[in-house]
Amino acid sequence: MNLIFASNNIYKLKEVSAILNGIVSVKSLNDAGIAEDIAETGNTLEENAFIKADYVYRKSQQDCFADDTGLFVDSLNGMPGVISARFAGEHCSPQDNIEKLLSLLEKESNRKAYFKTVICLIQNGKEKYFEGVINGTISRAARGTNGFGYDPVFIPEGFIKTFAELSSEEKNSLSHRARAVKRMRQLLASLSTKK
Repeated sequence: MNLIFASNNIYKLKEVSAILNGIVSVKSLNDAGIAEDIAETGNTLEENAFIKADYVYRKSQQDCFADDTGLFVDSLNGMPGVISARFAGEHCSPQDNIEKLLSLLEKESNRKAYFKTVICLIQNGKEKYFEGVINGTISRAARGTNGFGYDPVFIPEGFIKTFAELSSEEKNSLSHRARAVKRMRQLLASLSTKK
């Protein structure tokens, strides 16, 4: 089974391909010949995942999936949420986002947060959604060099290390994205055995 993943993020592609290995051959947007950036104009993770998947499906006429992920921080009323990737501004870097987050939380004792990923899978023109959530806390400072995005400041529940201090195998066994992808894998595996 071939699926286009509506992303060129090498870290995401690696994470997702590792989980779907043996069931699905994952192609990036580049592999599919789609070079343009797809604007995420939705107000929810579900809307953004659909916008990206729908665009790729209509352009390629091939089955595909897209994800959107947000970091939701209790004491910031759920911010950055759906704007996690551009929290510090339209053309900001992940480092800019982390610095903004840590400065907003500087005097805050409640550092509870959760990551949520929503995947929209489109097969034969029909969409299905899969969710993954992981609870944790925001560290006082960035730690670790693995991962991407907010990984250096997110400590998953039950751990003392940030995501960026865990190995990719450890993170892939418990992350929000991994949980959503594993749910999708179950469905795809059941479909492939029916054929």
